Amino acid sequence: MGNCAGRTDFEWVYTDQPHTQRRKEMLEFSLWCLPAPLQDCGNTHLTTFKALRHRVLLSAKYPAIKALMRPDPRLKWTVLGLVLAQLLACWLVRGLAWRWLLFWAYAFGGCVNHSLTLAIHDISHNAAFGTGRAARNRWLAVFANLPVGVPYAASFKKYHVDHHRYLGGDGLDVDVPTRLEGWLFCTPARKLLWLALQPLFYSLRPLCVHPKAVTRMEVLNALVQLAADAAIFALWGLKPVVYLLASTLLGLGLHPISGHFVAEHYMFLKGHETYSYYGPLNWITFNVGYHVEHHDFPSIPGCNLPLVRKIAPEYYDHLPQHHSWVKVLWDFVLEDSLGPYARVKRVCKLAEERL
Repeated sequence: MGNCAGRTDFEWVYTDQPHTQRRKEMLEFSLWCLPAPLQDCGNTHLTTFKALRHRVLLSAKYPAIKALMRPDPRLKWTVLGLVLAQLLACWLVRGLAWRWLLFWAYAFGGCVNHSLTLAIHDISHNAAFGTGRAARNRWLAVFANLPVGVPYAASFKKYHVDHHRYLGGDGLDVDVPTRLEGWLFCTPARKLLWLALQPLFYSLRPLCVHPKAVTRMEVLNALVQLAADAAIFALWGLKPVVYLLASTLLGLGLHPISGHFVAEHYMFLKGHETYSYYGPLNWITFNVGYHVEHHDFPSIPGCNLPLVRKIAPEYYDHLPQHHSWVKVLWDFVLEDSLGPYARVKRVCKLAEERL
């Protein structure tokens, strides 16, 4: 399968992630002092103002950004539409030949299921109902999980918070490949295989890198998912179940939309660990391409992320960005400098558990 070339280790840094400082700068409050007038001119109000000497004003640099930190009221309806679309597809594929079933699983189901996983991503940030209604967000994520075929939503939320808190953190951020992946998948053919098997690596990596105790919500997620799979099998047979599973494996594997997995944090340019993509595929991926903006403000739902760039273009327009997720995959496979090792890593102090 070829000889290994390129990187032999991760890009180790000893600085904090850039999103923390940028967020602080954009939301910080500035002090403005107005000097007292030089003379009162016989005006008692000005005399009083002079006695005060200074008036201090507080103003946020970008107050409009905080206004974007609100739930997306359309998210639940979009999720409902996507789930119903896949249920209709399950009914339609009952009598299809296997080759056509797999074709539609890639061409249509892969797009829908990938979109649903990104809806789950948005919901994991409480984007549907807000932080005050966490339970509603969790159950909407379980509902969005149904067409995926395997329980995913509850486990994703459990680990995704660490990806934001400890970006690139050694042993903490399970989005970063393991050393075994970096060593093994280092040629074009092997990297192509690695991309095709992304769903398996994303599922198994947390168990190796940072295993956590199974939660009650994960058990409920699994029970609901198994019940849904069993109901579809009982109603329509094996093919719809295979269609859903194939949609997930193919849609999250070697698929144009899956370019975002690589585009987001793999180091295409030294010194940059997060990249945005502003192209049309954002329309079906809940604006996950606005990834620098998302890491700067995780509490802003995907529908509002384009407004962050519009409000503060001086923070984003100069940053390197991707223009095509397909080209990202192409370059990742063929460039020696790119591969599972092309990630920024840092040693992070584990945050204290809050009671």
